[in-house]
Amino acid sequence: MELRLEYLVAAIVIALFLGGIALFHSPETARKGTWLLGLGWALAIGIVLLRHPPRSPELLLIAVLAGGAIGVFSALRTGAVGVPAMVAFQHGAGGGASFLIAYSQLTRTGTDWTTLSQSAAVLAIIFGAVTFTGSLVAAGKLAGKIRQQPVFLPGHLAILLGVLGLIGLLSVSAVLQSGLPIGIGSASALIVVCLLLGVIFTIRVGGADMPIVISFFNATAGIAASFNGIIVGNYVLIGGGAAVAASGSMLTIVMLRAINRSLLGVFSGIRPSLTGPAEVLGGVPAEADAEQASPFDRTIAALKGAKDVIIAPGYGMAISQAQEQVHSLAKRLEEHGARVRYAIHPVAGRMPGHMNVLLAEAGVGYDELFELQAINDDFKKADLAIVVGACDVVNPAASLYEGTPISGMPILKVHEANTVIVLNYDEKPGFSGVENPLYKMKHVIPVWGDAKANLNTLLSSLQD
Repeated sequence: MELRLEYLVAAIVIALFLGGIALFHSPETARKGTWLLGLGWALAIGIVLLRHPPRSPELLLIAVLAGGAIGVFSALRTGAVGVPAMVAFQHGAGGGASFLIAYSQLTRTGTDWTTLSQSAAVLAIIFGAVTFTGSLVAAGKLAGKIRQQPVFLPGHLAILLGVLGLIGLLSVSAVLQSGLPIGIGSASALIVVCLLLGVIFTIRVGGADMPIVISFFNATAGIAASFNGIIVGNYVLIGGGAAVAASGSMLTIVMLRAINRSLLGVFSGIRPSLTGPAEVLGGVPAEADAEQASPFDRTIAALKGAKDVIIAPGYGMAISQAQEQVHSLAKRLEEHGARVRYAIHPVAGRMPGHMNVLLAEAGVGYDELFELQAINDDFKKADLAIVVGACDVVNPAASLYEGTPISGMPILKVHEANTVIVLNYDEKPGFSGVENPLYKMKHVIPVWGDAKANLNTLLSSLQD
């Protein structure tokens, strides 16, 4: 009877997982899907605790309460801009837990190890440790605590290959010799070298590619968890880790296709090229004469005359927290008969779906948000394109220049609109380090400064 009840609960857990995942197909139901998945995980944890009662439940309770309190405190203090860095940190925490569990199991004495379980422990250490430090570097770059441009060490490739070779030797040693004292020495050294690999592996990736890094380490954290499931013989952990690994891998593939890059190309790093061929730069229209009207006057005139408007938001909008003002401007234009849509680039924010969440929280309807493929051909028909805090994702250099971090990346073709308003902080390059020729085109009106403040000024002027 007890076994049948356990199977019933397991079936319910699976149903909750599948139901939650199914609700993720739409932003409107994704929140409910999150609650279903949370309930499923709570039941799964309950099954494990009933089958394997902890020897020290008081210590487990203290750890759960402490970790939960830290998580809630961090989440409440983190704004929308800090969410990508927090997610990267959480992936790192998962990797850290995985390699610590694998280490504790691998170095236990008196354990009958099979080759499969020893290999799983070593792989859990490798994936977990690399995920831990790699995610911390990614979180630091996203939070602006670490230089966001690619960092290249002297002899970077040689160092990377040497570290990989050392990991291979230590892995063989840890598998062939478990227990005291050599097993602990090999496993400890393996952890240290893998932690180093995570740093070397990630620092050469620029901030523009951080969405790829986040989804990649999501997958590796799931892989580490699955190997831990093999070590302890827990099928729920194996399946849950595999699900995370599969979803992270699929998301990584989707993101790579969206920017027309390979995973090797992202992690190999590309040194920024700040200028392009002379013949290309010569073909870019020069700036308009300084005697013309001020940028604000030109912007007001363009806004009043526009009937088909496309807004292209970027990470700068998130930093400025200008999504409310963007939505207010869109409503004002709609009140005057304009059609307004939002063009969302897959890597416009620092993680997939970042712009969608920000705009949805500001009150923008999901039916107004369009992905790149669905709206890119409409820019040439639009009266006005409004860029808010975006640079790399609207940079024509992606198709004009070769050998830059964004070469070949699909961009939002805002430059094809009849008039373009750019509400960016300044004309400096984005995370990729590639200058944006869009700013020099005659039909582009640059309005530099804080986007939120400038939008408030524009809204007041339109009201007057």
